[in-house]
Amino acid sequence: MPLTNGDVAATTKTQLAAGQELLDPTTAVDFLQNEYKHQDGLDVHTLLDSKTYGGLTYNDFLVLPGYIGFPASDVALDTPVTKRISLKTPLLSSPMDTVTEHSMAIHMALLGGLGVIHHNCSAEDQAEMVRKVKRFENGFILDPVVLSPKTTVGEAKQLKEKWGFGGFPVTENGTLRSKLIGMITTRDIQFHPNPSDPVTSVMSTDLVTAPSGTTLIEANAVLSKSKKGKLPIVDSDHNIVSLLSRSDLMKNLHYPLASKLPHSKQLICAAAIGTRPEDKQRLQILADAGLDIIVLDSSQGNSIFQIEMIKFIKDKYPGLDVIGGNVVTVAQAANLIAAGVDGLRIGMGSGSACITQEVMAVGRPQAASVFNVSSFAARFGVPCIADGGIQNVGHIVKGLALGASTVMMGGLLAGTTESPGNYFVSHEGKLVKAYRGMGSIDAMEDRKAGSGAKGAIKSDAGKARYFSEGDRLLVAQGVSGSVLDRGSVTKFVPYLLAGLQHSLQDIGMKSLKALREGVRNGDVRFELRTVSAQAEGNVHGLHSFDKKLYS
Repeated sequence: MPLTNGDVAATTKTQLAAGQELLDPTTAVDFLQNEYKHQDGLDVHTLLDSKTYGGLTYNDFLVLPGYIGFPASDVALDTPVTKRISLKTPLLSSPMDTVTEHSMAIHMALLGGLGVIHHNCSAEDQAEMVRKVKRFENGFILDPVVLSPKTTVGEAKQLKEKWGFGGFPVTENGTLRSKLIGMITTRDIQFHPNPSDPVTSVMSTDLVTAPSGTTLIEANAVLSKSKKGKLPIVDSDHNIVSLLSRSDLMKNLHYPLASKLPHSKQLICAAAIGTRPEDKQRLQILADAGLDIIVLDSSQGNSIFQIEMIKFIKDKYPGLDVIGGNVVTVAQAANLIAAGVDGLRIGMGSGSACITQEVMAVGRPQAASVFNVSSFAARFGVPCIADGGIQNVGHIVKGLALGASTVMMGGLLAGTTESPGNYFVSHEGKLVKAYRGMGSIDAMEDRKAGSGAKGAIKSDAGKARYFSEGDRLLVAQGVSGSVLDRGSVTKFVPYLLAGLQHSLQDIGMKSLKALREGVRNGDVRFELRTVSAQAEGNVHGLHSFDKKLYS
């Protein structure tokens, strides 16, 4: 008889299972699988039934835990971003002028994700940012910056400022495939007193080279054994044909997840354009700069303008992958898929700085949008990006669980060191950075897109995205504000990825592919959250607390 806390002689059966037969505890799992008729929670189709529950956002539900049979570090996060290109991590930065320029694009790619460079600038400035991303990390550098013997030390310093690196080969006629005569490094020119001296007076001539035909593995081995910063690859006549950099070798060690093209080892670069006729000229300039993925940037992607642009790009630039959007319904998605997109952005009015739903009364709650569109697009092999509404790791998990291949973040990354702009101290004494929606009046009146030229105010990305180029009176669909400092993405993004891995571990899924399959077949279950449940799931009942997210 079990011990009781008093004189009442009650058995476990009468306390817990009155009127029912007690079962053998060792048969609990078999009983659950074969005889227990009630599953916990809801399957995804029941959860996202708008007729029953209305349109849901990320905060309206939770994912139920599963079985943990592996460490979090074993969770694989590789996922497609387009039909042809996959990433090691599912995180993208938004093409907003307070979020993604070349620094953010470089670091997002190094960390396994992707940064989409904004287009609220001139085409030349945007192309320059693309070139900086493409030149940042290479295998064999097939188009190195080459100096001639007549180049001065001052000009070499200017090139270093422009490109961000200071190692340049010097050839007889200053072009690729001419005879190599020396190398210039930062050390050679940094403290040289006379900027008008030719580089031949300070260049190094004691060079280590490798013959043409050397494999990347062999070249890396030679470079790692030498004390040189660069390894020129030369043909039988000592003409330079390519270059290998020690800094790239170190980047390979420090950033093993980096998003790189398999053949060139260059970082993958994406950039946004609009759907106006002049954007075709911008596209040509970006393609010449080495762009890999083009993102058509529109708040409402289901338009004749975007459909025609997709067809134009697929016809003229078959090597470019095209991401269309934004869409929130399957009807919108169907038109873009039929036109030939390689990926879709999902979201309308869910961003932290966006007021489209409030002002225009058009849009859709993000959870409902992601599930419906991604389920439809998956039938045609088109990956989807959950764009907007991401405020924390949990939202990333929910977007991916509902079918998105990747998630795109704006405000979450705007406060990082790598985002454009300067820090300032708010009235409350906190360190912040400016952040604005591309539909804000500030963004739509920005003249950077035309470099201050006549008519530039009509050609910026903010107006183009919201079809407001010809409007005499601007109607804002976004706001301007500020976000708290989040430090560097080199620390913040790994925190997001570690949180994502631990979440999938709690759900019992070892990869994003397994997560999507588990949701599809009903193994992954969900639960609706009432307002009280949401309050319970956040910090409560404390006099004060310090919410430190990572260390």
